[in-house]
Amino acid sequence: MICARKGSPIVLGVGKANDEFFVASDATPIIEYTNNVIYLNDGEVAYIKDGKLTVKTIENQVKTPYIHELELKLEQLEKGGYEHFMLKEIYEQPRSIWDSMRGRIDAKKGFLRMGGVAEYENKFVNAKRIVIIGCGTSWHAGLVAEYLIEDLARIPVEVEYASEFRYRNPVIYEDDIVIPISQSGETADTLAAIELAKSKGAIIFGVCNVVGSSIPRATHAGAYTHAGPEIGVASTKAFTAQVTVLTLIALQMARSRGTITDSRFHQLLNELEAIPAKVEKALQSNDMIMKLAAKFKDVSNALYLGRGYGFPVALEGALKLKEISYIHAEGYPAAEMKHGPIALIDENMPVVVIATKNETYEKVVSNIQEVKARKGIVIAIITEGDETVKGMADYCIEVPETDDILVPLISVIPLQLLSYHIAVMRGCNVDQPRNLAKSVTVE
Repeated sequence: MICARKGSPIVLGVGKANDEFFVASDATPIIEYTNNVIYLNDGEVAYIKDGKLTVKTIENQVKTPYIHELELKLEQLEKGGYEHFMLKEIYEQPRSIWDSMRGRIDAKKGFLRMGGVAEYENKFVNAKRIVIIGCGTSWHAGLVAEYLIEDLARIPVEVEYASEFRYRNPVIYEDDIVIPISQSGETADTLAAIELAKSKGAIIFGVCNVVGSSIPRATHAGAYTHAGPEIGVASTKAFTAQVTVLTLIALQMARSRGTITDSRFHQLLNELEAIPAKVEKALQSNDMIMKLAAKFKDVSNALYLGRGYGFPVALEGALKLKEISYIHAEGYPAAEMKHGPIALIDENMPVVVIATKNETYEKVVSNIQEVKARKGIVIAIITEGDETVKGMADYCIEVPETDDILVPLISVIPLQLLSYHIAVMRGCNVDQPRNLAKSVTVE
């Protein structure tokens, strides 16, 4: 057998027997047989003949491959009693968020350290601009990071779709920091964008879930999200893990740059440590959300609205509904509703509004009134105990109160559950929606 890598990933599993090998585009299907893998680099060719493996470059130079030991366990790739992987992964988020922080923060000691950020501390402190690159859910996590970094560290941020970035001759400076985000670490457009940014001399800091995958190997430094394997095509725990790690990066940058007070820094560390328990509480709305899903499973369209930190959550909620239930949904900044989408609102249009209490709360209340005035059906994600919105919206899902900058980690949970239950009720293949792949390894 001959395997060659050009662009798309190839993983070789080294079996327990000396003459046993496995070939796949991802490590996940191999783990049942071995946890020792070799990742081919671009331009490398593997020859498997007579029970022996040889790796060469296309120039015929023999390479000594490095064997990675996977941290994956077979039980992580099983449903564990859940009907679907997606539901299992939604319920894993209290643990996966904590794992993303574990060893990196200690609120009691006021400790926060991201090794990769510390390694390039001068670059982060003196950066004139941060460029974040991603696709799909990772792009939405990057949008949250834009708000976080500009808010806390006071550095301008641009968030780019990887597919657009690589084709539009972007302006990249040597003192830029480029942060590519990817769950799989194998996203083709993101990898190509990394190579483009590297050629311009920028520092590349990757945020990725899969240890040893292509993106961590292509970057100067980075941070793993430690979310564990995500089998469902629609990302859930990957999103919250990415946002958690990006929050830690923003906090460490703010601390290094002196743009955050000690009291604010300690307050946010304490609140971060409380997030897993608050996500656990948000998951307790599952039964109520299931009843809500039954009312809206047959709609044709849905609108998701949010302001500030709630806007990327609205985008992510709409994407989840589109991906797995095949219902057309759009995420919009709530204030932009008047610039077009308000024309769509009628008695058949469900409008999901992120209406948690924050600096823009009064404005969001006003947006809800505008929807109701046009007979729209409002489903509001609200802060626990909020009676104002409860008296206006048709349906409310309460989530625990948290700091404004951490709202995405909690408010996205009911939107994940809502899309999941609607898809199940519509008879859709939740874990493997049509036309989609977990890792987009080709253009």
